[in-house]
Amino acid sequence: MRNYENLVIVKPTLTAEEIQANISAIEEIITSNGGEIAARDAMGMRKLAYPLGKNERGYFHVIYYSVDPSAISEIERRFRINEELLRFVTIKYDTNREVTAWNQLVQKAQKKATQPAGEAKVEEVVIPAALEEDEEE
Repeated sequence: MRNYENLVIVKPTLTAEEIQANISAIEEIITSNGGEIAARDAMGMRKLAYPLGKNERGYFHVIYYSVDPSAISEIERRFRINEELLRFVTIKYDTNREVTAWNQLVQKAQKKATQPAGEAKVEEVVIPAALEEDEEE
């Protein structure tokens, strides 16, 4: 089994329930073809670089998964049939370096999913000692 990433862009005209149903259907397509979903990353509604049809925005969702390479053609065929998807891209992670990057992306997505939505990441600002001395003078 190889590691893959799919970025799908769903139509913005759908309701939240319809978007979630489409994402669930996409995940079902992957699992029904023998795939194992490692992580998901809902990137939310974003402005597109250029209009796709009459749509200037889209709901972006990334799915990281492992599946047998022979199943990719069927997964992509089913994606093409789905009229609610504006675009999708499948990225294959093949070499050791790419697999390491895929693992890091999966960990990052899992960490993002477990972090509460309202909790913002607070970073401590460190002032170098040289600047502190200048301020005292």
